[in-house]
Amino acid sequence: MSSPWPAAAPSAADRAAFADAVVRPFWQDTLVPREPHAPLQGRQQADLCIVGGGFTGLWAALYAKELDPQRDVVLLEATRCGDGASSRNGGFLQASVTHGLSNGLSRFPGEIEQIERLGLAGFAELQADLARHGIDAEFENTGALDVALEPHQLEELEEAAAEARAHGHDVSLLDREQVQEEVHSPLYLGALHDRTGAAQVNPAKLVDGLRRAALAMGVRIHEFSPVGQLQTTRTGVRAITPAGLLDARGALLATSAYPAPLRRLRAYIAPVYDYALMTEPLSGEQMQSIGWRSRAGIGDLANQFHYYRLSADNRILWGGYDAVYRSGGPVGPQFDDHEPTFATLAQHFFTTFPQLRGVRFSHRWGGAIDTCSRFSVFFGRALSGRAVYALGYTGLGVGASRFGGRTALDLLDRRSSEATQLRMVRSRPLPFPPEPLRYAVIALTRNRLAAADRNQGRRGLWLRALDRAGLGFDS
Repeated sequence: MSSPWPAAAPSAADRAAFADAVVRPFWQDTLVPREPHAPLQGRQQADLCIVGGGFTGLWAALYAKELDPQRDVVLLEATRCGDGASSRNGGFLQASVTHGLSNGLSRFPGEIEQIERLGLAGFAELQADLARHGIDAEFENTGALDVALEPHQLEELEEAAAEARAHGHDVSLLDREQVQEEVHSPLYLGALHDRTGAAQVNPAKLVDGLRRAALAMGVRIHEFSPVGQLQTTRTGVRAITPAGLLDARGALLATSAYPAPLRRLRAYIAPVYDYALMTEPLSGEQMQSIGWRSRAGIGDLANQFHYYRLSADNRILWGGYDAVYRSGGPVGPQFDDHEPTFATLAQHFFTTFPQLRGVRFSHRWGGAIDTCSRFSVFFGRALSGRAVYALGYTGLGVGASRFGGRTALDLLDRRSSEATQLRMVRSRPLPFPPEPLRYAVIALTRNRLAAADRNQGRRGLWLRALDRAGLGFDS
């Protein structure tokens, strides 16, 4: 039995470090304040209705206008554009559209070469889009650093390095001395630095830049317009909001972990809450004490893993580890603050970087992840093909959402592309069981994942059964 984390409960000092932190995503505070877009009022018409104003919906809106500038596109957002998952994540932008190479290999081994190529092409095209639309998203092409905290994870790093090299990735294996030169933490035993298709952005600046670009191209945006119902009509679909109706030829659903207006989709999504802390800006002396020369985004190899990175002003975002699912899968601002998780995160932060003891956290927040059973985006048609959806990114959707939005629009328009022919796009994940069984299954799985972490990564009977069933919960 082993673990790099203290067995004792978080201390008063751990809790004091975030006691004064505001309960709000740090990224949102980097935006210039603006007035909200007016809600949908009365009865209106459009060619295309997009439900959801996050990454997927906005990428789809831009693509629709690129294909046909005369197409009348209306985007309906339940709150404010980007206020959901798109501004609550860590800002890790990766080329993979399958939640990493390993997950893609296990799910779609016969297509992985093609999927990887499409992902890398999309990664390059996304950078070109930022330049074309003048979006300053604080893009940093740093690569990603996977760190081993326990001896058995060193073998996992070697396997991951061989796998990555076999698929064309530029990677380096770092031993203990080398990783300590890169980032100074007493916990690090080794690392894998992958420099292929892995960058960082300010996610709020990215989503707000996409919103401004969509407006400039003529997309009509209505905020505070939740779609409660989506119905078929003689000529298309009708989206019903509290104050208006929108008739359109087709609809694209990009609702992430939030309840979709098509109830049958909810069986495929489990809203799992993830939490993060953001430090105050580090001083020059503090930065020197941790090194972090490449500024690469970092994740550890446990099932209950942490992810962390530097912001443009040298704060450290520290998140992950304790994924929380609540019975029934409710989503709302009342779940943004979760003191027990923040206490654990703070304790683990100071365990990883004891030289930063005394640093305080300025922000703390939570957000719902649209978890599906295959851990990567899935697609489908509904309402006799008049509506399509792209859901289930399960994290790592910052980059994959561009692929998701564009592929979903191709499906709606019945436009054949290399992506639409993939089995990945034509298949769906296994649905989750209904409540209360869903909650029991997820709780048991979380318990067994934690047990595996305490037992040198060895997966017990329950996790092996899930692997055989094609669920493969590994994060």
